[in-house]
Amino acid sequence: MAPFIKTGFLNSEISRYWELLQVLVERNIGSRYRGSLLGVYWSLLNPLIMTGLYTVIFGATFKSYFNNSILEYLLAAFTGLVVINFYNSSTMQALASIVVNGALLNKVKLPLSVFPLSMISANIVQLVMGPFPLLIIVTFLRTKSLLNIIALPFPLIALIMVSTGVGFVVAALYVFFRDLAYFYELFTFVVWVASPVFFPAAIIPEKARAVLVLNPLVPIIESLRQISLNPERPDLGLIAQSLLSGLIILGLGWTCFRMWKAKFMDLL
Repeated sequence: MAPFIKTGFLNSEISRYWELLQVLVERNIGSRYRGSLLGVYWSLLNPLIMTGLYTVIFGATFKSYFNNSILEYLLAAFTGLVVINFYNSSTMQALASIVVNGALLNKVKLPLSVFPLSMISANIVQLVMGPFPLLIIVTFLRTKSLLNIIALPFPLIALIMVSTGVGFVVAALYVFFRDLAYFYELFTFVVWVASPVFFPAAIIPEKARAVLVLNPLVPIIESLRQISLNPERPDLGLIAQSLLSGLIILGLGWTCFRMWKAKFMDLL
């Protein structure tokens, strides 16, 4: 009987966690877009507007790296913005998620990990409803390949893993260091500048490319561009590199969160 009791208890805990996650995601999205006409589709409008600005400012300069095509540069900039916007918004929102719910956690015993995870999940919903369908259309029109469309989610899965791992770390650290929000805002700017969002990775000098290896968003952006804009078969090496870095960061983030969470309640 004991194994069945344990299995039933585990299923009950998973079900409770999932229900709580759903409630928090709905609350996050609802509060974020309450009274908004476009709702979650702002997550699509933002990169579209920024893509237009980048194209006007940098398109003529960098189009030679994209088959001398302004349209190809525009699409490349859009894919880069989808990645960096998701990373920045997800991790910035996850950062304060535990602290802002400190009063609730002092009254009700809840799984601490659900709060940063709910912020990431809310952004996943936005990604799926906003930019992702457009990425599918772009991939189909540019590649005419079902294989590329099937491969499209893999760099995005890697992006979600990276963002979740970093989200766990910054959410945990913010409990201890409340100045982290200011430092992390600067850090996200550095990550944005160090990622090939509005410029091609090819312009980076050879000596500086070693630094790009430390940026897990670089292979994700490059893989997403290669899959969605290149009619050739998906580069399995780039996909594997993206997923491996995502798994490593997710594992490290979860390990740090589990190690530190026992001290959270004393500081909330």
